[in-house]
Amino acid sequence: MISFAQTLFYLFSAIIIFAALRVVTVRNPIHAALYLVLTFFTTAALWILLEAEFLAITLVLVYVGAVMVLFLFVIMMLDIDLAVMREGFVRSLPVAGLVALVMLAIMVMVVGPQHFGMALYPAVTPHAADYSNTRELGRLLYTVYLYPFEIAAVILLVAIVAAIALTLRQRKDSRYQQVELQVAVERNDRLRIVSMPAEEPRP
Repeated sequence: MISFAQTLFYLFSAIIIFAALRVVTVRNPIHAALYLVLTFFTTAALWILLEAEFLAITLVLVYVGAVMVLFLFVIMMLDIDLAVMREGFVRSLPVAGLVALVMLAIMVMVVGPQHFGMALYPAVTPHAADYSNTRELGRLLYTVYLYPFEIAAVILLVAIVAAIALTLRQRKDSRYQQVELQVAVERNDRLRIVSMPAEEPRP
C-alpha cells in the first residue's frame, strides 16, 4: 500500500524529470530557465519530505531567488541568436546521449538498488521535535566529510581563477594604476599656489 508521503515523493520526482528534460529540449531560453525554476522548487519539496528543511530553503533562496534571476537577466539582456544555437544540436546529439547514459550508469552504481525503491522510502523515520538538520549538516560537513568539502572548495577556487584568466583581455589603451608613482608624489607636483592681485571694487 502506497502512503500519501510516497505518492508525493514520486509525484515530485516525475515533475523533476519532466522539467529537467524540458530544460535541455525547449527552444526558448526563457522557457528553459523557467523550467529550471520548476525543477528547483520540486527538488526543494522533495527535501522537505525528507526533513531537510534547511537545504530546501537554501535551494529556493539561493538558486531560485538569486542565481535564476541572474540567468534571466543575462538571457534577456543578450541578443541570443537561437538559430545559431540550434545548428549543432543534431550533430552533438549522439555524444550527448552517450554522456547521459554514462552519467546515469554512474548514478545507478553510486546509489545502488539497495538505496532506491518504493519500499525503502518509509525507512526515513521522523526525528524528535528538537532535531536540527542544520546542526546535523554542519557536523557531517566538518567531521565526516571534511576532506571532500575542502577539496570541493579548492576546485571552485581554481574554477574562479581559471574563468578570470580565460576572460582577461590585454588592451593597449587600458590605463593601470602605478602605485610606486602615486606613493612618491609630492605636494608641489599636485598643488600650485598662484598669487593674484585683489580686484578693486567698482564705484
